[in-house]
Amino acid sequence: MLNPNLHLNPKLFDPDVEVKPTRHGYGDGLLELGEQNPNVVALSADLTESTQAHKFAEKFPDRFFECGVAEQNMAAIAAGLGISGKIPFMSSYATFSPGKNWETIRTTIIYNQSNVKIAGHHAGIVTGPDGATHQATEDIAITRAWPGIKVFIPCDYYEAKKTTIKAASFEGPAYLRFTRDKTPIITTEESPFEIGRVSIFWVSDNPKAVVFGTGHLLYYALLAAQELEKEGTDILVANVATIKPLDEQTIIDMVGKTGAVVTVEDHQVAGGLGGTIAELLARKNPTPMEFIGMQDTFGESGKPKELIEKYGMGKESIKEAVKRVIARK
Repeated sequence: MLNPNLHLNPKLFDPDVEVKPTRHGYGDGLLELGEQNPNVVALSADLTESTQAHKFAEKFPDRFFECGVAEQNMAAIAAGLGISGKIPFMSSYATFSPGKNWETIRTTIIYNQSNVKIAGHHAGIVTGPDGATHQATEDIAITRAWPGIKVFIPCDYYEAKKTTIKAASFEGPAYLRFTRDKTPIITTEESPFEIGRVSIFWVSDNPKAVVFGTGHLLYYALLAAQELEKEGTDILVANVATIKPLDEQTIIDMVGKTGAVVTVEDHQVAGGLGGTIAELLARKNPTPMEFIGMQDTFGESGKPKELIEKYGMGKESIKEAVKRVIARK
């Protein structure tokens, strides 16, 4: 069942569950930060409205920098602001930032530990009709490899807003991952949120496996858990909203209870959440695993829900992965 202590959306399993893009959570969180802290500034690379930075730009025009189609320049400007006492949030599509400007971010922001928050938008296969060129499915891998960065992937609108606000509370670079399409509301304003903490969203008394999900696909993991419970298979479902630093102890404890793991992400399975947890378990507790995500392939243009099914990331695929990994115990 849904964890009653987390105040999750009581209408989560309704056919008409509320949906909202996580990028809107970024826009609303950034605006709230601007009202709270005059040192917060924002930058965009000619995608102000798409990344929802326009709300901040309209209210605080003197603290907003439109950099044009020049993602490398945007990173360098943000780096300078970040070591000068400001808290810069820079936003673009994730394929362009941190994709196109990866080296500039590495050299100017990461190497200098500049206090820059990198917002990568339109991430994952749910970018839909924009096709493979705009569907960032490698961004977790290319950011978490940087030394000293924190990497966050909110599961819904509310968590996206909370993540954005919390990102300003610590010194140093961070990567925040957001989606274009509307996705189900999983949490509420009352749901507790702590960066660096794995939360158990679906609980059971005698779990046979644990599913670690990140981002909007956590919704499909919860759908799978509900059906599996009705079929007599109890599992845990955990929300991994912070990829780096990883909540290692909570993960190890959950794996110790179940002895089987499935990871679920809208990203390449190589280098993403699955790779992160596999690295941990290889060191601490080798465990049978199954990986839901993009399997060494690019996406294509299509409706988000159709693409999720085509690439084996939907509810039925998760259920089958759970059954396979339990059989391997």
